[in-house]
Amino acid sequence: MNSKEFTKLKNSIAIKSTIKIIIYSVIAMLIFLLIVDVIFQDEIASMVYKMSAQLYYFFVGNKGLVFILTYLLIFAITTFIVIQNMNNYMVKIMESVDSILKNPEKEISLPSDLAILENKLNTIRIDLIRNKNIANEAIQKKDDLIMYMAHDLKTPLTSIIGYLTLLTQEKEISQNLKEKYMNIALDKSLRVEELINEFFEITRYNLQDMPINKKKIDLSFLIDQLVDECYPMLQEKNLKCVVNKSAHIYFLGDGDKLARAFENLLKNAINYSYENTEILINMEEKDNDIKISFKNKGDKIPKYKLDKIFDKFYRVDESRSTKTGGTGLGLAITKEIIELHSGTIVAKNDDDFIEFCIELHK
Repeated sequence: MNSKEFTKLKNSIAIKSTIKIIIYSVIAMLIFLLIVDVIFQDEIASMVYKMSAQLYYFFVGNKGLVFILTYLLIFAITTFIVIQNMNNYMVKIMESVDSILKNPEKEISLPSDLAILENKLNTIRIDLIRNKNIANEAIQKKDDLIMYMAHDLKTPLTSIIGYLTLLTQEKEISQNLKEKYMNIALDKSLRVEELINEFFEITRYNLQDMPINKKKIDLSFLIDQLVDECYPMLQEKNLKCVVNKSAHIYFLGDGDKLARAFENLLKNAINYSYENTEILINMEEKDNDIKISFKNKGDKIPKYKLDKIFDKFYRVDESRSTKTGGTGLGLAITKEIIELHSGTIVAKNDDDFIEFCIELHK
């Protein structure tokens, strides 16, 4: 509740309480006068006179003072009742807060005077339920991810141990076979390193913010460098990367972070491309906007998956191939980096073509 809403609620309660005190006091005084002066006038006067003639003459001679004292007494009693009622409100509010913490599923109900607070508490209750569900879902996804990656670590480690054992136990092994075993063990070791790096990626993503250090960079050179670095991966699937861009496109940004974002997109395109196809990277500069797209040919992504593709730990590849299985953080981190540069990124899927479109503003 912001200060404006709190002030509105506070003033509303104060005004209503004051009006109640005045109205209840006036009504009580009128009833009192009606009983004393109209209904039981003679009986009361006779009873007071019999008790004490002096008291009777005091009342008769000081009607104004008696009226004021009587009104003040009634006012005090009425004020006490209203304040006690406000204390009951405070108790109900505290019980409601306690109920939100212990049983958020239960709807909050308060007196009509506290309608504004009731609506606010129910909003907080609903937000608490939603945030709790989101947190539980994130924990479950992370637990599942760790379990999957532990399994993925075990698989290449088993192969490494197996082939290294063969190399140490077989004394008469041929040179060709030895090289084959060593290459397999090396490939599996590189896979283990990749998975360990992904574990560190998860830790960095969850435990620290992502600061950016902006300076003038050449995006054209950055893309060329990334394509060269990924050449072995492209060759493995017989892919060709075609880059359409100007010789130099300059941008004020964090080169390391943008390289990381573009690398995630390029590796994603390589992993999910059909063999013997092309990956198209287009970069164009128009006025103060730079548009970059990564387009590859691969299996169609259903819309419900495309809507979640930038979510943390979400993986389009449900089959979890060891070769392409990642943490599900690459695209989420890419989106965060682009947005830290005040840019946008969207995913499109047209027939067999998957395209990621980035727009950066100078």
